[in-house]
Amino acid sequence: MKKQNFELKNEKIRSAFQEIKKKYPEKLKTRFNLSWSNWGFGIEPLADSAARLEKNGFRFIELHGNHYGPDLGYRVAETKKVLSDHGLSVSGVCGMFSPDNDLSSNRAIHRQSAVDYLRRELEFTKEIGGGYILVVPGAVGRPQKYDDTEFERSVESLRLVADTFHKYKIKAAIEPIRSAEVSFNHTVADAKKYIKAVNHPGIGHINGDVYHMYTEEAHIGEAILEAGDQLTNLHMADSNRCALGEGAIDLDTIIMALYVIGYNRTGCYVTPEPLGPGGDPYPAMYGNPDKKALDELVRQTATYFREREEELISA
Repeated sequence: MKKQNFELKNEKIRSAFQEIKKKYPEKLKTRFNLSWSNWGFGIEPLADSAARLEKNGFRFIELHGNHYGPDLGYRVAETKKVLSDHGLSVSGVCGMFSPDNDLSSNRAIHRQSAVDYLRRELEFTKEIGGGYILVVPGAVGRPQKYDDTEFERSVESLRLVADTFHKYKIKAAIEPIRSAEVSFNHTVADAKKYIKAVNHPGIGHINGDVYHMYTEEAHIGEAILEAGDQLTNLHMADSNRCALGEGAIDLDTIIMALYVIGYNRTGCYVTPEPLGPGGDPYPAMYGNPDKKALDELVRQTATYFREREEELISA
């Protein structure tokens, strides 16, 4: 029987992975750096979240970028102590961009708010030892475009802080998001176009998200290959945006594609972010946590990912 198109693409990735496995087995010895994006835990104390991640074998955490004003957000000394107590290091910070702090806004005050927000997060990320900040070019929860020049305004806004990204050696990880949530920048190709337009050495990396890729990309594995060395973080959730293993995502092909691009290296992270189905996910950051449900969410996701990773490498 003739294979379907996506199966043919899968086979190309599997063949490339098997070639590495056969000729360069040493390239598969190091496993991926598994992190977790904690903003989906809602208003839960950071110490509770850190304890949960430690219990499930995590060594990294992607922190909620919650410095929405000078008096808001994590404090460096307190945060360092909590994470140290649970053996965690900060992979990066998940930048949060709403219509109130939108790099592409047609209201100057909101663009300034986005620039000021990034400056605060850059200072925090530098002090806390994180390696990247996730940047969304247009507000999440605003799928309708302002006008035909929002791309240019966003590029202009991000350039204002590009020097600081470069100075602090923090990666600006541009995230493509599905068109149901943002008005532009939906694919890896879009992110590359945006990075090229910014045209600054401080802006050059990509934050992928397999849930958004499932909707927007022709093939997730090929999109990972297209991102290549620019990919520094990959958010994970299944096709229903729930725990890995509960949906229809082809996790094996994703894992193989990541090994093909040599993603099992320092400074690159696989970061589950299963937020559940729905539209704008941002309200989750203020939700009351169901601790038992979150415990199971983390346990199942981590276990399933590691099981599939070991299955592929040891088979």
